[in-house]
Amino acid sequence: MKEKYLPIGTVVLLKGGSHKVMINGYCARAEEKKDKVFDYRGCPYPEGIMETNGVALFDIDQIEKVCHMGFKNDESLDFLDKLEIITTK
Repeated sequence: MKEKYLPIGTVVLLKGGSHKVMINGYCARAEEKKDKVFDYRGCPYPEGIMETNGVALFDIDQIEKVCHMGFKNDESLDFLDKLEIITTK
């Protein structure tokens, strides 16, 4: 995968998974693993978040396949560039 961060709305299939996940956030922490920052926060696709525990936290290396790329424009690409700079420091 070329980019470190994929745009919000990107739908992926995680390694070993059978259900697609839509990216809806970045740099998330799990309650039980406060010292770990995951690259992404996602929800089941196409259902979305239907309850509070319907959130998936995962890293880029856990993505097996990008099924659909989220919306990209100058604003989102600028944000993703800044996010990558901040998180690599």
